Amino acid sequence: MMPAARESLLDAAYTALARRPWSAVRMVDVAAAAGVSRQTLYNEFGSKEGLARALVRREADGYLAGVDRALSAPADTRERLAATAEWTAATARENALVRAMLTGCWSERLPAPTLSAVPSSSAVPAQRRADGPLPSPGDFVALVRDRAVAVLGGPGMSKPDAADLARACELVVRLAISCVSAPPGEGGVTDLVRAALYRQPV
Repeated sequence: MMPAARESLLDAAYTALARRPWSAVRMVDVAAAAGVSRQTLYNEFGSKEGLARALVRREADGYLAGVDRALSAPADTRERLAATAEWTAATARENALVRAMLTGCWSERLPAPTLSAVPSSSAVPAQRRADGPLPSPGDFVALVRDRAVAVLGGPGMSKPDAADLARACELVVRLAISCVSAPPGEGGVTDLVRAALYRQPV
């Protein structure tokens, strides 16, 4: 199956989930919305659980790609970390799956796949990856922190400076996730992050 068809099916599942609880999303409707047969959908994902895992994996990857863009922007370290926090909060506001992944709070409307790997017999590489472990909130903190350190640190950074940067990056990610659970008032997450980083050696 072409990757574009897989994306169409995932788009159709995401759209269906925005309209009704996952328990009410039917595979036949997802296939019809994507313009493929139900058999094609099952060939690609194996089951509704497989489709849920693939959807969660895609949304996680999309969130992390946005983190990489924010960290690579032409700005100083504090501003790039503030942009990463803003992306985290904004994406979680708009995307219920990202919000659930970052906070660990899966509502009854959403699929709630187990985070551990599941046995995979799929011949589809993308599905085998989706059947692997899915990131927990703690995994996301580590993933974003480590990406930030890799991009912002540079090869010649001393160990104490690298440790300070890792602490600052982790602080920013945790602050952003807390803003997902309890949205800040005026000024938003960016002002909070700037204030926190003002006291941090970065």
